[in-house]
Amino acid sequence: MNTTIVSAPGKVLVAGGYLVLERAYAGIVVSTSSRFYTVVQDSTSADGLITVKSPQFLSAAWSYSVKLEPSVLVEASSTNASNKFVHLALQNILTLACELKGAAHVKSKLASGINVCIVGDNDFYSQRAQLATLGLPRTLASLSKIPPFVPTGVKLSEVHKTGLGSSASLITSLVSSLLLHFSVIAPSDLAETDTEGRRLAHNLAQFVHCLAQGKVGSGFDVSAAVFGSHVYTRFDPIVLQNLMSDDAPKSQPLVPVISPSNEAWNYRVTNFQLPPLTRMMLADVDAGSDTPSLVGKVLKWRKDDSATADALWSSLGLLNDSLAQTLLKLTDLHSQDPAAYKNVLGYMSTTKAAEFCCGANRTLGLHRSPPDHAGEQVYIAIRGKMREMGTLSGVPIEPIEQTNLLDVCISQPGVVGGGVPGAGGYDALWLLVCEPAVEIIENVWSTYTELDVSPLSAVEVWPRGPASSSSTRFQD
Repeated sequence: MNTTIVSAPGKVLVAGGYLVLERAYAGIVVSTSSRFYTVVQDSTSADGLITVKSPQFLSAAWSYSVKLEPSVLVEASSTNASNKFVHLALQNILTLACELKGAAHVKSKLASGINVCIVGDNDFYSQRAQLATLGLPRTLASLSKIPPFVPTGVKLSEVHKTGLGSSASLITSLVSSLLLHFSVIAPSDLAETDTEGRRLAHNLAQFVHCLAQGKVGSGFDVSAAVFGSHVYTRFDPIVLQNLMSDDAPKSQPLVPVISPSNEAWNYRVTNFQLPPLTRMMLADVDAGSDTPSLVGKVLKWRKDDSATADALWSSLGLLNDSLAQTLLKLTDLHSQDPAAYKNVLGYMSTTKAAEFCCGANRTLGLHRSPPDHAGEQVYIAIRGKMREMGTLSGVPIEPIEQTNLLDVCISQPGVVGGGVPGAGGYDALWLLVCEPAVEIIENVWSTYTELDVSPLSAVEVWPRGPASSSSTRFQD
């Protein structure tokens, strides 16, 4: 049986929240070890029938019939309501495949139908209930005892997500796997970091994700799912304007827009990785944020008070750039002099951030801030500006409960910095710690009472996004 398996990582936006919506500013996005997997198998069902299931959720199975001529038409044929993300993905993947490979080729691939199974690593969803059921404490060791892809016991609409970009990771793995299954891209396209096939998958995933959400977002989450950790500058939304328009002709070809040769795809991806011998630690906080609602309110404030917002965003942009340079400087030091780097990390591992900021690391130039923030730790300055934005816009970007928790964490030895990722709110927090500090932070989280905190097992993976696999791990 012909089987195609492709996975794509989740993300954490550690700097650039809100600013990344504009091309004038960049964001630092880190891809995670937590991934979505799509398994595509030839079926023995009716001609052209595509069945899709997500076994981690209740009532999460859908069937779609396909007509390829005179134009591609994918229709839901199951009793369950259609999944919007999946339906739009299938419609546009098959349309693109027909344009590039021909309807006869796609028809031959659909001769007996295909089965699609989509699963996400446990970190995409809160595991509090699982840990409680197993009688386990909320530690990284306990998370490793939960079976992979554990059922959530709820419908997809009811799950508690942890903010790792599940929809972007899902769409990227689904798009990439079907493009591979229909031979639109080759396995070698996913074996290398920068290929035309990978860029094609990126452009189509961005379009499908925007279409499903009903707007053209910044795209950093899909970009991380495709390219891994990087410093990201968004594409101009005009590239998708014609395809996203309500009055766009249904027969409008995709290839001229989606093709990597279309220069209107002017996003920028610059290599980035967290410094060696450090670890990104993530925590799920027992409260949720409505990201679209937060973004909408901030953008309204930005429009209504543009002068104040411009000044604040300009200052934040400089700080975000400084943070990227600071972390990359640490990585450069490691490559140039591993022994000196190890000594610096050893010092940082036993020292509080407020002290090592004024000590050895300043001597090495590791925390140099813009002139108007000289002497301050850049990530603390970023947090301060983000809180100011929250106050001005009336949005809980870094709620006081999160501030208190972060302050406690950052006061521990070996913690380099941290913050509330992405759009902020109560979804999660991230820390960058020297590896010996992991146990210290776990203890802080397990004994903290002001908020209900549970760790996530995800760490950074670099640099690859979608990856194909021949494993039988995910097959029924």
